[in-house]
Amino acid sequence: MALFDNLGEFKLDVLREIGNIGAGHAATALSRLLDRPVDMDIPKVKLLPFEEIAEEVGGAEQVVIAIYFRVEGDAPSHLFFMFELEPARRLLSELLQVKDLDEDNFSEMDISALSEIGNILAGSYLSSLADFTQLAMSPTVPQLAIDMAGAVLNYGLIQYGEMGDCALFIDTKFLQDVRDIQGTFFLIPDPDSFAKIFAALGVPIE
Repeated sequence: MALFDNLGEFKLDVLREIGNIGAGHAATALSRLLDRPVDMDIPKVKLLPFEEIAEEVGGAEQVVIAIYFRVEGDAPSHLFFMFELEPARRLLSELLQVKDLDEDNFSEMDISALSEIGNILAGSYLSSLADFTQLAMSPTVPQLAIDMAGAVLNYGLIQYGEMGDCALFIDTKFLQDVRDIQGTFFLIPDPDSFAKIFAALGVPIE
């Protein structure tokens, strides 16, 4: 795949910087939501072929909570923010101050809260990318799904008929007291959008 063959260390460093800043903004937003300090581990940032994305969240059959956006503007893309179920429950417990959440089901209030959390956190990453590139990138209204990772990732392909063959992957662990909350951000640009993003960063793909 040409993108991975031509991607030098400098380009990877640019992506890591975007990931670090986006994760920092997300940690700040989460801290405000929870009204308490939230730190973060240095996020893992890399480019992945599309077919490897689901493996990063436990496999295609791993049930996840996913917040999905279509990104419109100069670099159309698909954007996903994913939690596994247990970290999502821990986060809800902290946010709603409820100790005993239903282990099997999420209430309408839970779904609404998770959607808003995902909206804020994913927006933090997207804002960082838009600021870095000076590209106009605006998300649509978020959609939340609780389903297998493979089915969630295929949703955008079904909806829009095309999807790029690689993704920007940012895996972040937020640290709050002794409870870790891990979330994964995937930006999957349309076929022509990655070149636009790198060109805007001054590191065009050759």
